[in-house]
Amino acid sequence: MEINLKRNILLLEPNYKNKYPPIGLMKLSTYHKELGDNVRFYKGDLKDLILEDIYFELEIKLRYIDKSVDWFLKKENIVKYIKTRRHLLINDIFKDIEDNNALLLDVLKYYGKYYKNKEYKNNPKYDRVCITTLFTFYWKITIETIEFAKFLVKDEKDILVGGVMASVLTKEIEDETGIKPHQGLLDKAGILDDNVQIIDEMALDYSILDEIDYQYPESNGYYGYMTRGCKRKCAFCAVPTIEPKYKSYISLLDNIKYINENFGEQRNLLLLDNNVLASSEFPRIIEEIKEAGFYKGATYKDPDYLDIAIKNLNRDINDSAYIKKSYHLLQKMLNRLKGENQQFFYNKLDEFKVLKYETTTKINLINLYPYIKDIYEKYRNKAPKKRYVDFNQGVDARYLTEEKVKLFSQIPIKPLRIAFDDLRHKKKYIEAIELSAKYNIKSLSNYLLYNFEDKPQELYERMRINVDLCERLNVDIYSFPMKFIPIFGEESKNREYIGKYWNRKFIRAVQAVLNATKGKIGKGMSYFEKAFGESPEAFNKILYMPEPFIIYRLHYEKDIVLNKLKKMSYCDNRYALTLLDYQYHFNIFCKEANGSVENWWNDFDNLSENDTIIIYPIIEKNKFQDINIKDYNSKIKTVLNYYLRERKKPYDSC
Repeated sequence: MEINLKRNILLLEPNYKNKYPPIGLMKLSTYHKELGDNVRFYKGDLKDLILEDIYFELEIKLRYIDKSVDWFLKKENIVKYIKTRRHLLINDIFKDIEDNNALLLDVLKYYGKYYKNKEYKNNPKYDRVCITTLFTFYWKITIETIEFAKFLVKDEKDILVGGVMASVLTKEIEDETGIKPHQGLLDKAGILDDNVQIIDEMALDYSILDEIDYQYPESNGYYGYMTRGCKRKCAFCAVPTIEPKYKSYISLLDNIKYINENFGEQRNLLLLDNNVLASSEFPRIIEEIKEAGFYKGATYKDPDYLDIAIKNLNRDINDSAYIKKSYHLLQKMLNRLKGENQQFFYNKLDEFKVLKYETTTKINLINLYPYIKDIYEKYRNKAPKKRYVDFNQGVDARYLTEEKVKLFSQIPIKPLRIAFDDLRHKKKYIEAIELSAKYNIKSLSNYLLYNFEDKPQELYERMRINVDLCERLNVDIYSFPMKFIPIFGEESKNREYIGKYWNRKFIRAVQAVLNATKGKIGKGMSYFEKAFGESPEAFNKILYMPEPFIIYRLHYEKDIVLNKLKKMSYCDNRYALTLLDYQYHFNIFCKEANGSVENWWNDFDNLSENDTIIIYPIIEKNKFQDINIKDYNSKIKTVLNYYLRERKKPYDSC
């Protein structure tokens, strides 16, 4: 059955911070636009979405009453009035309008009450709302998004919830919201509508990313899969639930061609395969990657994004996105230009009212473009940039052979992420790194899972192995310790889970060190030993160390801090300090802090065996505010006092 009615589709991503764009929603956008539906993507405060929708409905009525007014120029004040109903805003809105004031005012006041009384709940706009989900520890904000979506959709059965969390906590989400999520992939025809389209195989709609204000840290790449699933069944992994069937080859060429033709070439290739090395088609996959333009030494130049945006505006493709994109591109060019060129560019933007986003319209952008096209093309950034391929989920060292490493060396892979989740795989892992170095793959990385079934000393050994391999093989391995969180049950809904061999104090200690190292471990044995200790025993000492002392050891390293201080001469506007003053106070602080660490260790080391039996569980709980130290002997009191001290920075007096 063909769908002929144009539907209003809302794509929602909960307002959490994430690195990569929502691939599933980008495919759903392509799908619905091919069906002729109206599609909107939103990520942000959902109350602002309601305000925008009310404004667009109100603008239609205002335009019907008075077509002579450019109501879009008054959008900011109109939205403020709807939200606050402040009477002073009415004067600003109507100051240059002579006719129809009474009727216009009635309509404006009606929509102010409409928002205040939440009447929009009785008049939902969307025929379908699609919500993506990510990590299970985003439970709260995801559930809030689903509940809010009930006010936006005409029929709750047309709320589609999918993605990672939806697939692993399907029953829990249904119990909480009454909405049954879709589990797994949209990899068959007819899942959403009676047609033959397979949504999971569709190209991504990059235009929706310009509809929102949120900027994804990684957004200049092709995203996709060349395999699906994984042949392993690791207990800590959700892949067997989300992608239960292994698919050994998926071509990307047609989708890349579609993206190039509609949105312009992308710089990098980010592949999300969960176990690409398990594929018997791996040589074919590498050949296709090279055919797509990602061969060793490949470079890339930014396409003319403004030209693409104007062409898509002329084709009536996603006006809101391309108006916003065009505006930002023009502002960037205006700041890039100098002298007469900048003045000419400024004058043209001013003439066509695109100096401010509030006054930028589709027709003005289209009319402006012929005047600035040549100067934009001449001065836009056309410098070649190296291209990279990233198998972002990592590869399995147990499948890595010399032949496969040789194939990897034919593409610009950076970094090669080789999983090292278990110390039992140490031999295979080291062999994989050595093979990579042999074929000149020197940029490597991995996540180091901890807090699962490992012991803290095993995490230390894995980290040290990486640092040692960096020095021995002259490679760069950036390791990112990643705390395990269950994927099922109540413990998956937050980040509080503590593994069998871990405790709250150990978790906080690792996080404290990682905060100082910016979350990663790179090359440099001396720095590693300063951060994590020169041995497993020293690492264990750090795990028990009071948190402020952990921070002080690294954050207050004299040479590091004083280099930073060269860029600042005051703490705030009230208490100015010269660099020499600061150095004086800092030196005193360092002496006190280092002395405190040494004193703590001496006192801690002098505890008797019976004392340690008492004090270890107290420290491991990492909750010192409720302790009554009067209940303990003098040695235990002395040690506990270190944990009760308030952390104080050397510039707190400012």
